[in-house]
Amino acid sequence: MATITVKHADGNTYRVTVEEGGSRTTHDVTVTAAHVAQYAPAAAPERLVEASFEFLLAREPKESILARFDLPVIERYFPEYPRHICSVLD
Repeated sequence: MATITVKHADGNTYRVTVEEGGSRTTHDVTVTAAHVAQYAPAAAPERLVEASFEFLLAREPKESILARFDLPVIERYFPEYPRHICSVLD
């Protein structure tokens, strides 16, 4: 099981570290207030990012996740993301 650590870097950027299988990846994710309102209005941005990485890791290895992206990019690759993330964080 992967360990996901989310830390606020600056502005709208969150630094995510995923540790699994003796290796680590790092990702910078941009999350705006509008993204939080769209996907999980009741959640803190850090929790939204963590749940988003749980979603991604269930579908692809950590090494396949982009190193830098805006949160809505997930929906482009996985159209079920909005429905899933809302159900998890409601």
